[in-house]
Amino acid sequence: MKGLGAGMAIIGCGSATPSQVMTNKDLSQLVDTSDEWIRTRTGISKRHLASEDVSLSDLSAQAAAAAIKMAGLTPADIDLIILATSTADDLFGSAAKVQELLEASQAVAFDLTAACSGFVFALVTAAQFIRTGTYQRVVVIGADMLSRWVDWSDRSSCILFGDGAGAVVCQGIADHDHLLGFEMHSDGKQHDSLNLSYQGKAKTLKEGMVISQGSYQPITMNGREVYRFAVAKVPEVIEKALFRADLTTDDIDWLILHQANQRIIEAVASRLKIPAEKVIANLDEYGNTSAASIPIALDEAVREGKIQPGDIIASSGFGAGLTWGAAIFRWGN
Repeated sequence: MKGLGAGMAIIGCGSATPSQVMTNKDLSQLVDTSDEWIRTRTGISKRHLASEDVSLSDLSAQAAAAAIKMAGLTPADIDLIILATSTADDLFGSAAKVQELLEASQAVAFDLTAACSGFVFALVTAAQFIRTGTYQRVVVIGADMLSRWVDWSDRSSCILFGDGAGAVVCQGIADHDHLLGFEMHSDGKQHDSLNLSYQGKAKTLKEGMVISQGSYQPITMNGREVYRFAVAKVPEVIEKALFRADLTTDDIDWLILHQANQRIIEAVASRLKIPAEKVIANLDEYGNTSAASIPIALDEAVREGKIQPGDIIASSGFGAGLTWGAAIFRWGN
């Protein structure tokens, strides 16, 4: 179904997390840490980790299927799948595999990589396809399996990350637009603050011709710099997105930030003067699931009946790149 529409609505959501759970106590058996130390500094108590037989594509397809069902659609109705991930099963991308698993035979599919900002960037990208009338029904998935790339002997980073996937269904609507405002930014000058980088060794193919061959290395992070960046930039980008939406913080029903650290979430809410009862957080249960964190939190709040149709949500992702962005949207048709 094609046609020029005025805007989009987010009409379904879903999520999927692995059954394996790593508690803080479990982690204290691996590295020199404790439950109290982790909770007081991060707000995290546990994280869900994918077993060796679970793929990122599997989790993504489960989350997308739940979102499509909530939307009252079938996979055959979907025109486009955007998979926001930094940990694809295949370096060439996993979105097409998700399309196959869903049996969404009419959908084009591609990956988008923007680390922990990925879901917000993918949601904004989906809106552009819908607003131009190119596609009518789009599934946006945020999914990551950072357990694959964590150094489990590094106590500064292994305590943070979990695996999961979350998804939403966006649909074109003729008379209004529920993506009310957005803002996105990147700053490559701070690229070295958070990395999952390639390291290679020289390989000589013939005299005078040397290439690099290697693999990706575990996550490295300057936690202090990332914290300072997030607390400074996230309130600013939300305020800019609200300005574009012609709204103020008083108009927000719910704040859903990337679930990186409870102290970051509280600091951002405080700077925006958003009361704690309007802040949705679940990193106590899941840790930092990167691009999956916002849609997982959204899905849980919707299914619990906390978020109601018509509610206005301010969301913001931030992370490696460094990248950060915000999207203000109204939930439901």
